[in-house]
Amino acid sequence: MGEIDDLLAFAAASRTPAGFGWLDAAGRLEADRPPALWITCRMTHVYAVAMRLDPQAPWGDLLDHGVTALLDGPLHDTEHGGWYAAVGEEAKEAYAHAFVVLAGASATTAGHPRGRELLAEAIAVLRDRFWDGAAGMCVDSWNRDFSVCDPYRGLNANMHAVEALLAAEDAGVEASWASSASLRIAARVADDLGPAHDWRLPEHFDEAWRPLPYFNRDHPADPFRPYGVTVGHLFEWARLLAHRDVASAEPRFAAASRALYDRARGSEGADGVPGFPYTTDFEGAPIVRERMHWVIAEAMAAATALGEDADRERFAAFAAAHHRDPIGGSWWHELDTDLRPGGVLWPGKPDVYHALQALWLPQLWPCASFAGVRRPRRS
Repeated sequence: MGEIDDLLAFAAASRTPAGFGWLDAAGRLEADRPPALWITCRMTHVYAVAMRLDPQAPWGDLLDHGVTALLDGPLHDTEHGGWYAAVGEEAKEAYAHAFVVLAGASATTAGHPRGRELLAEAIAVLRDRFWDGAAGMCVDSWNRDFSVCDPYRGLNANMHAVEALLAAEDAGVEASWASSASLRIAARVADDLGPAHDWRLPEHFDEAWRPLPYFNRDHPADPFRPYGVTVGHLFEWARLLAHRDVASAEPRFAAASRALYDRARGSEGADGVPGFPYTTDFEGAPIVRERMHWVIAEAMAAATALGEDADRERFAAFAAAHHRDPIGGSWWHELDTDLRPGGVLWPGKPDVYHALQALWLPQLWPCASFAGVRRPRRS
């Protein structure tokens, strides 16, 4: 099998009755971690993409399991609507709901019989509960019955909303609204936040969308809300704005994509260690220096989207030399500053989504999304 099939096979062990769970470094389910919505959605998405690209691939049962779990399983709140962040939790998060939209879009374009049902419900929840039309952005989280909205606003959830809405647009479900919403979020990054902060994007905001530059300064290594600038997100935004440019051919998105890519690339080895630190401050000095697999994967994907072939080869060589685990399988999710496997922020190997997308994108580019049906696969 090739590396893509190896990753898909490794992730198959994450299947649980409620969805997909967290795998440890040996690829075993961690029983004390309840299935999380974002993992279940990401796995549903990757098996959908795998089936769309090769309808004869052996992953159809896992795609069906993911769609069924999202529609009929305990992650789905049939009383108040939406989905729980994890089994046993009651929070409703925009970040994870964006991934429900992504899973539904990819399942739809893969031809799953319930994909459109999942996508239609997911995009309705994102639109009706999380979308702030006045701000042109998504709020971050609610309590179970959507009666209390957290005042925190985050760019991470909105980044993944752009990804999901591009996929929904490709899938043809609420395409007009999806296009409009993703354009508004992308425009805030391209026209406002990027230029205003020299392309070192702030991640955290108050409810009026004022930046909170010192948020989590005392806990800088948070896996979802770290202090400072998240280097991997600069690459990810660069890729997503390139996708948005494919969808709408607006020069401002191509220019912003390039500016973000160049800013992120400039942090390579900034602390004297090969690869990219997890975070920097707003002057570019590294803060959290661990190397994350998803960061190098997004660097590979962004380099593909921007035609930086030499960069992609260098990033891929780093991933092959340091992140890929030829014995245990998948990629080491975290390396310490000596480039040895670590687990301070991300123990185990719960996620193949970033690595797979980095490996798939050269086959698909140019495309508006990984669910894309508007651009043919390259031979």
